[in-house]
Amino acid sequence: MTVRIRWLVAVVALSLIAVLVWRLIQQRRDAAVAAAVPAAVQPVELAAGDLAVARRAELTAALPVSGGLRAVNSAMVRAKVAAEVREVLVREGDRVERGQVLVRLDDTEYTLRLRQAEEQAAAAKSQLEIAERTLANNKALVDQGFISKTALDTSLSSAQGAQASLQAARAAVELSRKSVGDAVLRAPLSGLVAQRLVQPGERVAIDAKLIEVVDLSRIELEAAFAPEDMAGVRVGQSARLQIDGIAEEVTGRVVRINPSTQAGTRAVLAYLVLDHHASLRQGLFARGTIELERKLALVVPQSAVRLDQARPYVLVVEGGKVMQRTVTTGTRGDVAFFPKDAGGTDATRESAIEVSGLAEGANVLRGSVGALREGTAAKLPGAAAVSASAPASAASR
Repeated sequence: MTVRIRWLVAVVALSLIAVLVWRLIQQRRDAAVAAAVPAAVQPVELAAGDLAVARRAELTAALPVSGGLRAVNSAMVRAKVAAEVREVLVREGDRVERGQVLVRLDDTEYTLRLRQAEEQAAAAKSQLEIAERTLANNKALVDQGFISKTALDTSLSSAQGAQASLQAARAAVELSRKSVGDAVLRAPLSGLVAQRLVQPGERVAIDAKLIEVVDLSRIELEAAFAPEDMAGVRVGQSARLQIDGIAEEVTGRVVRINPSTQAGTRAVLAYLVLDHHASLRQGLFARGTIELERKLALVVPQSAVRLDQARPYVLVVEGGKVMQRTVTTGTRGDVAFFPKDAGGTDATRESAIEVSGLAEGANVLRGSVGALREGTAAKLPGAAAVSASAPASAASR
């Protein structure tokens, strides 16, 4: 009896040990299986900002442009005579009108020269009158036979010389009068004083810079383009620009294209006239884009197109999984996509690219998501903000 009990106890103990060993092996197997599952198959939770909807939109192909602003009409007032500066009647920022006196130079020397020229002209006129009377008398004497024809010719030559001397004297008078007038410098155009380069009491030479006047009613941008970019630039194309110090966007249009390239760089200059804005100033720097063309196309954010394989592709979310779709790219431009905030109503403009080989309305992963393996489970945002049924008007210009 005792032996049977011992055997039963041994059998029960062995059974318990076998169950414990089986459970331990099963737990280790489950842990190994769980450890062997790739992290990529775990559902990836996506935010609304990680997605964009592939949609048809008006794509604006643009060319970057930058350069400095300058006034279409400006003038540097220079000294026309050498003299001492008597008065400077304007300062930087003053508004001036065409013909307004800006600078007065000391005209004492030129006034005296004018008086001298006038006296010399008066003397020349008197000599001419004497020569003409002599010529008239000699003509009468020749007719009466009192003097020879040679004497008459001499009198005629003297009168002609006196006439030429008078004309030269009168020209000297006009030249001196002009010098007196040149001592007063006037504004050649209406505008604002940009630079005042002299002070009263200074002596200036001929052609010295005195005052710069700028007309800000018409401002243009001078931009340099590479020769290969000029193929799409045309006169009349519009541009959107950001100007240093001006919060608002300024618009403009191409008005001229230089027919020659710049020496050394081979760049081609184009000139864009800007719409009037009170804050525009000569010398400010502008950057923006020229609109080359508009077209209706299927577009996605440019960051969504991945180039780490032989052909461009995008990652889309279909049936709760990340799928890879090969695409063909086309025109680049700016398009309004849905905002990161799924509940918002405004759209955000960003760089976009035309694609083919993708269904309209597809949920495309932006480049900010990073690399995901095809087949990875993905969980869309709970609000389902980014969907093919979103109204196109939210992304209109």
